[in-house]
Amino acid sequence: MNAIKIIVQIAILYVFLFIGNAMHTYAHIPLPGSIIGLLLLFLVLSLNILSVKWIERGAGFLLAFLPLLFVPTLVGIIKYPDLFYGKGLLVLLVVIISTLMTIVSAGKISQFVEHKTKQREEKKKCYKRSSQSL
Repeated sequence: MNAIKIIVQIAILYVFLFIGNAMHTYAHIPLPGSIIGLLLLFLVLSLNILSVKWIERGAGFLLAFLPLLFVPTLVGIIKYPDLFYGKGLLVLLVVIISTLMTIVSAGKISQFVEHKTKQREEKKKCYKRSSQSL
């Protein structure tokens, strides 16, 4: 029974991937279909149309096998080291810069979201105070 639940949950995730790919193909949206599907899934979860419980085990199952997807890349790097010969410093520089950009952008976005959340809470407090004084 547990395996059936996981299969159904993976199928739900696949439906979002399929819809995202269809939107990419037919609407010519300049984002990959998988990203569009992920954004649709985020929207549906944010609006509480779909409960996290409906996809939690399936997503966990897929995440457990995620490291296996990196094996072919590593084998390719090991098998063809001449592609990176002389460019190791450049690759290292790209990795460091992209990591720093990710850290900075994630920090700025989280600060922005925190600031907006505090503004909403202050507005609610002001609204409660004004309604209580009436």
